[in-house]
Amino acid sequence: MTRRSLGHRAPLLWLVLPLMAGLAVGKIAVFAPVGWLLGGALVAALAAAATTLGRRPPRGWAPALAVALFLAGHASYALHRARLPAWETLPPREARLALQVDRVFAAKDPRRASGLATVVRAEPHLRDLVGQRLYFSVGLKKTEPPPVRSAVVTAVGVLETLPRNPPPDSFDGYLAGAGMNFRLKRGQVVATEQAASAYYQFCDRAAARFKAILGHGIAEKRPALAGLLRAMMLGETHELSDEQHALFMQSGTMHLFAISGLNIGVIATALQAILLLVRLPAWVRFVAGVVLLWLFVDITGASPSAVRSFVMAVFLQAAFVLHRPANPLAALVASALVVLLVAPLQLFSASFLMSYTIVAALLVLGLPLGEAWLERWKPWRDLPRLTWSWWQRAVGGAWQGTATALAIGVATTLVSLLTGVQFFRLLTPGALAANLVLIPAAMLATLGGFASLLCGLVGFGPGVVLCNHAAALVLWLIEEGVRLGVRLPGAFLPARFAAEWVGPVALALLMATLVAGYANNWQRARGGWWPPFAVVAATLLFGVKFG
Repeated sequence: MTRRSLGHRAPLLWLVLPLMAGLAVGKIAVFAPVGWLLGGALVAALAAAATTLGRRPPRGWAPALAVALFLAGHASYALHRARLPAWETLPPREARLALQVDRVFAAKDPRRASGLATVVRAEPHLRDLVGQRLYFSVGLKKTEPPPVRSAVVTAVGVLETLPRNPPPDSFDGYLAGAGMNFRLKRGQVVATEQAASAYYQFCDRAAARFKAILGHGIAEKRPALAGLLRAMMLGETHELSDEQHALFMQSGTMHLFAISGLNIGVIATALQAILLLVRLPAWVRFVAGVVLLWLFVDITGASPSAVRSFVMAVFLQAAFVLHRPANPLAALVASALVVLLVAPLQLFSASFLMSYTIVAALLVLGLPLGEAWLERWKPWRDLPRLTWSWWQRAVGGAWQGTATALAIGVATTLVSLLTGVQFFRLLTPGALAANLVLIPAAMLATLGGFASLLCGLVGFGPGVVLCNHAAALVLWLIEEGVRLGVRLPGAFLPARFAAEWVGPVALALLMATLVAGYANNWQRARGGWWPPFAVVAATLLFGVKFG
């Protein structure tokens, strides 16, 4: 098969890479005032535009545009993580703040609520905090409901400054990656100044209804399985017991219970299939599918991983509507660019890095490697396929599916071996075998949960019970399989990088070898398939401490 250059397959990659590099450098240190950086970015962008005038073909525009994006990314980090020097030594103190709730985290304890909010008003000595986003944790009265997104509440609590660069595997690291500089702990809601908007109240009621539907018929008999189903469909991982959480972390399959690419992809496909059955025009089907998919994402809390998956699904579906070749790599890069333009600090979150690096490895290494294996060995190569008997077709189909799945598993495992050590301090060699089996099973469970929600929304109770039991059966098999798998010797090992810089550098080198190999069509003269494997092997041998 003839391959086009990487630039033709994902042209936006040359926009994303310098933007990411600028953000990464900005996290280390801002080397110039923000105004100078933005001015330099503007000059470079104008120079890039000027090179396209009067020349055919234009020359020199790419380096100038790369410089503009690098400087813009560098300035963007400083703007989104603005910290005054005085905050570095600010001691914990009691503060009374008016907060607009941006996101609410699900909690096991109904007497407490936590989430992310924006400070809209503060006491005079804390007026510099107005406009800052922070993490809050507040207590609730016995009959008081948790705050809803978009509500404005007055809260009193202990205000603490987050470290500038906390460990990436900590909760403080997650908050810093989201642009937070403060957290309000041991707080109490004093008053609700402004109720949530009607839309977000609708989302809150819908989330409660979804939770009730997914527990109907199984929550009383098997609460642990109902918790697994709600975690998979609604992202409510607090429903998992400590034992379940440990099992899925140790097996490298915790991603199955987050609203991410797998879940959103299955639901987006199911929605399009339903809309196709009612024979709507392509554009109407696309718009309706996007609206319904976004409603699901927003009802479940609009977590960053779900929003990223939604953006990618929209780009893929738009390609079909516009009668363009569906290019998953281009859709992945375009969604990354949109996310980084809207929320650039997501680049430093574990969720962003794991989502995009794993999917990128799947596309640039997994699929080409599977094609190479299929080309290397084709059963009955010299026989026309029309002459094959039924068992020959079965063997051929089984080999094609096995080779593709195994190649994808190998590619994604390369990334997860590094990110598992970096973010969870676990090396999970057993994740490859586990994911090969459990990902298809998780897709079935997601379909069962989605069918249950549809039946519940139309009031078909028996259908809800049937779908919930079917999904629970699959989840029981998944849990038991994981429980057996983690008992095998070497299935997981406690591990950490010898130095903090090893993880990011190794991941960057791995992605560089993946992009370079894909750009060169994995030619043997350019190293073939081995450079990514060499990077991971060298990192595990020389850069990781076990135990």
